[in-house]
Amino acid sequence: MQGLQLAREFFLAHGQPMLESRFGDLWPRIAVGLVGPGSECYGFDDAISRDHDWGPGFCLWLTGEDYATWGAQLQAGYRSLPPNYAGYGPRRSSPGEEHRVGVMSIENFYGRYTGLDHPPTALREWLRLPEQNLSVCTNGAVFHDPAGVFSTWRQALLAYYPEDIRRQKIASRCMTLAQSGQYNLARSMRRGDPFASRYAEMQFCHDLMSMAFLLNRCYPPFYKWLHRATARLPILGAVIHEKITCLVTSTEDAEKLSIIEELCQFIIDELRRQGLSDARGNFLLDHAFPVQAGIADPVLRKNFSISP
Repeated sequence: MQGLQLAREFFLAHGQPMLESRFGDLWPRIAVGLVGPGSECYGFDDAISRDHDWGPGFCLWLTGEDYATWGAQLQAGYRSLPPNYAGYGPRRSSPGEEHRVGVMSIENFYGRYTGLDHPPTALREWLRLPEQNLSVCTNGAVFHDPAGVFSTWRQALLAYYPEDIRRQKIASRCMTLAQSGQYNLARSMRRGDPFASRYAEMQFCHDLMSMAFLLNRCYPPFYKWLHRATARLPILGAVIHEKITCLVTSTEDAEKLSIIEELCQFIIDELRRQGLSDARGNFLLDHAFPVQAGIADPVLRKNFSISP
């Protein structure tokens, strides 16, 4: 059984009955689910994952006011639940990672990853948010949220970046993909520099998958799950996943460079399909400028730079 299913079944079997019986007045205002940094929140957990921060458990989110009043009592109720369920458990938390499950305030949960006390609205707020943090805030599942406060935050983030921010990031990826994959990799190979060659190749792979997420309007997870998550994307996900596997396992320089050009052409075709670029040619750097030119905000368009 994977962790997300385990969390849901554990909540239904033990969590919900306890909450309804002991916290009946609070129950309509509690949000419950499993969202956060763990592999189980992405559905990528396996037998190897079970050695730490895995097992029966779930999150309970309260407003700041309710947390101040009820947080300690609710946490005590949560700790009274059976440590084992369906043959799994007890859950072993790594030092400093105890916050992954149990009771927390909505503001602290989202503030931990966004630095904000409200869903982002202004472009400058969106610009400061790391993609991986947004992924952590929007993965997993919410099992119960009748008041909708937690889910309102979540839906605001799932609505994705404003288009100007997406364009800025796409333009940046066009530049870094051209630089690392279409330019510097071949030059490093000719110099016989194995470190620079491998670094350029890995930088290209990372930024290519980041580009795929931008084109799909999804947030990428951190590097350990990035390749696996790419395969799930409806736009170019399967082919990029397959070609990157071929790229990193190939031992032939010419084959690597050919795969990179093929991958870049996939991106260029999709940029044109989405109306992001009308540039000609197969060098991705040339496509950064029409993508940038489509940014509506004049300050953001003028101050364009390669950004994370």
